[in-house]
Amino acid sequence: MKAIVNVSVCPLLAQPTFCSTLVDEALYGMVVEILEEPVPGWYRVRTHYRYEGFVSRDDLILDDDAAARWESLPKNIIYHKNTCDVLSAPKVQGYFLKSVPRGGLVSPLGESEKGWQKVLLADGQEGYLPAAILAPHYTAPLSQDEAVLRQALVDAALSYAGTHYRWGGKSPLGIDCSGLVSMAYMLCGILIYRDANIREGFPIHEISIEHVKPGDLLFFPGHVAMYIGGGRYCHSTGKNGDNGFTINSLIPSHPDYREDLRNCITQVGSYF
Repeated sequence: MKAIVNVSVCPLLAQPTFCSTLVDEALYGMVVEILEEPVPGWYRVRTHYRYEGFVSRDDLILDDDAAARWESLPKNIIYHKNTCDVLSAPKVQGYFLKSVPRGGLVSPLGESEKGWQKVLLADGQEGYLPAAILAPHYTAPLSQDEAVLRQALVDAALSYAGTHYRWGGKSPLGIDCSGLVSMAYMLCGILIYRDANIREGFPIHEISIEHVKPGDLLFFPGHVAMYIGGGRYCHSTGKNGDNGFTINSLIPSHPDYREDLRNCITQVGSYF
């Protein structure tokens, strides 16, 4: 059975209780596979990027047919703002229907008019949002040109600048290290492993640090970052004073150099 995420951000928890640890988040409009119902009102689910956790029944549209219809529709993704309000009318005075974060999905209805795009929501409601906030929903790499794709990955990661740290988070409301890099790749049409390591069966392979280029990943014990060029990398860290998205350097002469991280790189990973 499949279900549609019907809340802005759906917590995936380690156990079927709200007191459990957050392990991941599914975003609005994503379709998840129901694996089991261990206790009433809770489901163990698998996301389309093969990550699992427990979610509350209240956060889902639990309907195989509805999920199949939703999957068949064209999609746009929220990209150019942290979050977006879907409104009842193509004007800022429309009443609020739903808030969708970067990475959430809506289905476009017709062409945009006067800067507004009419959209279908997962629950069947129709609403409007500024067309400029939307981007294509890529289910394959957005470009076969390596330079273009590498820059798109870096741009996607940098779009989370200012986001605070949330263990298990992967939205502009709070994001962790692997949430940041996996969302950057997902926005560009590539599904990588959601945790901070290279996993067989996912499209990241190990390379030498001497060959690192923008968009590649730096792995540390329990941590991951994206190399953005010029010796620098971006990551989301709970380190006191950073508390979220930050940029550091691999070069000792740079003021943002972190010797502790440079000295404990375990692997460098690349899609290319």
